[in-house]
Amino acid sequence: MSEMPNDDLTLLREYARRNSEEAFAALVSRHVNLVYSVALRQVRDPHLAEEITQVVFIILARKAAALGPKTILSGWLCRTARYASANALTIQRRRQHREQETFMLSQFDQPQADLSRRSETEADGTWTQIAPLLDGAMEQLGKKDHDAVVLRFFEGRNFKEVGAALGASEDAAKMRVNRALEKLHRYFSKRGVSSTTAIIAGVVPVNCIQAAPVALATSVTAVALAKGAAASGSTLTLIKGALKLMAWAKAKTAVVVSVGVLAAGTTTVTVWTLENPIPAGWSVISGDRQGWTWSVGKIHTHSTTGDSILASSREYDDFTLSVIASTTNREASLAFRMPDADNGYILVYSPDGTPCPWDEGIGHVRLDKRTAGMDTTVAYYHGSQFPAVGQPAKIKITTRGSFIEVNLNDVSVIQIEDATYPAGRIGLRNYGDPNYPSDATFSNVTFH
Repeated sequence: MSEMPNDDLTLLREYARRNSEEAFAALVSRHVNLVYSVALRQVRDPHLAEEITQVVFIILARKAAALGPKTILSGWLCRTARYASANALTIQRRRQHREQETFMLSQFDQPQADLSRRSETEADGTWTQIAPLLDGAMEQLGKKDHDAVVLRFFEGRNFKEVGAALGASEDAAKMRVNRALEKLHRYFSKRGVSSTTAIIAGVVPVNCIQAAPVALATSVTAVALAKGAAASGSTLTLIKGALKLMAWAKAKTAVVVSVGVLAAGTTTVTVWTLENPIPAGWSVISGDRQGWTWSVGKIHTHSTTGDSILASSREYDDFTLSVIASTTNREASLAFRMPDADNGYILVYSPDGTPCPWDEGIGHVRLDKRTAGMDTTVAYYHGSQFPAVGQPAKIKITTRGSFIEVNLNDVSVIQIEDATYPAGRIGLRNYGDPNYPSDATFSNVTFH
C-alpha cells in the first residue's frame, strides 16, 4: 500500500517550491496506474490512454502550486483523466464525422460502410458490465463521495485512512462510502446491470487498476517536468482541450443560476430562464463549448464540426422536456435518456425549406436511437402544415417507462415504445458540417 494522501501533498509542495524532480517522479510512479486505467476504460485504446496519462501529469506539473491543502490528489487525478479522455473522444468523433461526410459526398449513391470498429463480443461477468459505466457513474457522485470511493476502492485504503484524508471520523467515512456505493448501484441498475453493493465493492478493487506499460512512468515524468515543452502537437491539443473543460467545470459551480422552482403538488417543474449561462450541472458533452452562446432569454448554437450536445449532469427516467426551437439553415434538436454522448435518443427537428441536401428541404421530426456513436431512425414525421425555416416551433418530449411521445406545436406526432435506454441525461443538440452549417436557437426550456 502506498503512503497516505497527505504525503502526496508533501511531495507536490516539494516539487512546486523546489522543482524537485525526485518528488514529482515519486508522484508519477505512485499514481500512473490509476490515471492510465481511468483513461483506458474510457477511450479503449492503449496508445491513446498512454497519451492521456501524459497529458494529466503535464497538467499536474503546471497546476501543482495551485492545488489546495484539502486536495485528495488521487481524486483530482481521476477527474482530470476523465476531462482529458472526454476531450480526446470529442476530437476522435470530429475526425470520424469528417471522414464519414467526406465518404458520403464522394460516394453518395453507394451503400454505407460500417464505420464502427468496436468489437461486439464482450466477456461475461459483472465487471465486464460495470467497467464501461464506472467512470460515468463516478462523474455523478459529489466531490467527497467521489474521493471516498477512489481512496477506498481504487487505492485500497481502510476506513480510518479514508476518514483522515477527508477530515472525518472512521464511522463517518464508512457511512459516506456506503452511501456512495448505493448511488453507484442505482446508476448501474438503471442500465441493466444486475448486482449488489457487496458485489460492486468486491469487483471494483480487484479490476479497476491495470498496470501501465513499464516505460510509461519514466517517459511521463520526463515530459511533464518540462511542463509539455517537448510534447507532440496532438498532446498539446489534448492539454488545451482538457484545461478548457476543467476551467468550465470550475466556473459553472460558481455561477449564480437563474432557475425558478415551482411546486405543484408532488411535481417539481424546473424553468431555465436562460438569463444566465449554463446552469450548474449542465455541460457540453459533445462538440465545441465555444459553439454555444447566450443572450437574455435565448441560447444560440453554431455547429460546423458535427455533433454538439449541451446536457444535464443529472439523469432522468420519466420526464417532460419542452422547448421553443428554431433554425435558419439546418436543425434544432434535443437529446434525452443519454447515459453518455455515444448512447441514447436524439430528436431531430428540421423545418421546411432548409438548404441541406440530405433532407431535400423537407421539414420533419425524426427520432434516432444512438448506439455506440451510430444513429438509427426509429420514428419519422412530416405534416402538411410544417413550420418553415426560421419560424419557432414548440417541441415537447414526454417519457413514461418505455413509452415515448413527441409533440410539435401541441400536436402529438410520434408515439413509440422503446425500452433500450430507461434513463439518462437530457439536453439540447445541434449538428452541422463545413458545407452545411447549422445555427439553432432555443428558449422557454422547461423540464420536470
